[in-house]
Amino acid sequence: MAGGLLLSGAVAALLTTALPAQNSSPVFDDPPPDKIVIDVATVNGSGCPQGTAAVAVSPDNTAFTVTYSDYLAQAGGNSDPTAFRKNCQLNLVVHVPQGFTYAIASADYRGFASLQSGATGVQRASYYFQGSSNTAFKNHPFGGPYNDDWQATDSTDWAQLVWAPCGVLRNFNINTELRVTAGSSAPGKVSFMTMDSTDGDISTVYHLAWKECPDS
Repeated sequence: MAGGLLLSGAVAALLTTALPAQNSSPVFDDPPPDKIVIDVATVNGSGCPQGTAAVAVSPDNTAFTVTYSDYLAQAGGNSDPTAFRKNCQLNLVVHVPQGFTYAIASADYRGFASLQSGATGVQRASYYFQGSSNTAFKNHPFGGPYNDDWQATDSTDWAQLVWAPCGVLRNFNINTELRVTAGSSAPGKVSFMTMDSTDGDISTVYHLAWKECPDS
């Protein structure tokens, strides 16, 4: 798993249709023409034990996908008291050609939830660059009764994107979390949420946006 995922070719910049007219930074419909390398430094957490998560980059480099096989939080019944919260932190190094930078423009999360009446579930994600105090948080709550696939999307207005520092290689961290609370559900009833890939369609996708760095 991990290792460098090396891909080249044109990358379509995301959210270009939402750019404000007064935006002063030049944004390109085509990202850097040179090779882009995403190194997965670490993937760890209670929701993604070693060997249970896989990362792949799309052929056109507009997104990368993370799939899980053991990402499950549950509460109620005979559940382990610590099982109500699971998390997974991705530590990524994105190498881009000189003069370009990137940001995570949006993230799509998918999974399955079985929540009893009175139970609740939350999917949460935070995004930040190593050494930066600027952290973005997104929460998506779910309430029981619920027994179906779920999907959540984090999208960021272009003006609010957190861009990688120009000319400096900084690891990018994405910390996801699933949390389930039994609440007022009937005793003995188990509620759970997953973010996994058991049917091949459930995955987490992150979309990248690109722009040119200002001249130094």
